[in-house]
Amino acid sequence: MNEFVRKFEGVKAPWSKEEFEAQIRAIAPERYHDLHVFHKLLHGGKLNKDQVAAWALNRYVYQEAIPRKDAAFMSRVHDREFRREWVHRIHDHDGLLPDEPGGLERWFVLTDCLGFDRDYVASMEGALPATKYAVEAYVRYVVEQPLVVAAASQLTELFAPSIHRERIAGMLANYSFVNEAVMAYFKRRLTQAPRDVSFTLEFVKEHARTRAQQEACVEAVKFKCDVLWAQLDALHLAYVDGMIPPGAWRPAA
Repeated sequence: MNEFVRKFEGVKAPWSKEEFEAQIRAIAPERYHDLHVFHKLLHGGKLNKDQVAAWALNRYVYQEAIPRKDAAFMSRVHDREFRREWVHRIHDHDGLLPDEPGGLERWFVLTDCLGFDRDYVASMEGALPATKYAVEAYVRYVVEQPLVVAAASQLTELFAPSIHRERIAGMLANYSFVNEAVMAYFKRRLTQAPRDVSFTLEFVKEHARTRAQQEACVEAVKFKCDVLWAQLDALHLAYVDGMIPPGAWRPAA
């Protein structure tokens, strides 16, 4: 066998763009965090107010990391038009004064209704250690992976609108302390997430050109699902099973 043939024997052909997208979309039915028991409890009205508060407090850690993650991602991009498109993600979360308060401000409306002081939430002092580790692992992943793989890790947004709709309906129906204003963050994401993911998906499909790159992108989406799932594991262990670690927020007796 000649050396050239030997070198490429067994190398997989790239998926078509349609096949590649199908591989990404196939992840959700098995690994997206809407399947987690904690989310089923949350959306089904089975948690008490303290448990919902623990979720909101810990989820802030993830929300706070999103604009940092996007800023780090943009720092690696030399294409000005790409940066012009991507920068609105930072504005979506941090706000763009005077007209757009931003997603973090809307998240504070949720934690306000659950009785938290905003400075305490922003300090992240009471968040679970596992939450902090999982979120920072995601930020580091976006910083360290090849650009197309880092972009692909954000494609869990493909699956987000359904969980937002379920969360809005379930929490409004089941928790008396929740109202339309409190759900404003999730309502806004119903329009923001599809816009973001459309651009990202096309970028990934265009720039992941080898089968190895495509498979790495699929693994990136799985990694992001793991990050989201791990946060719920930690919440369930601490606030459903009662194993709250030292330093984490504890509901008043």
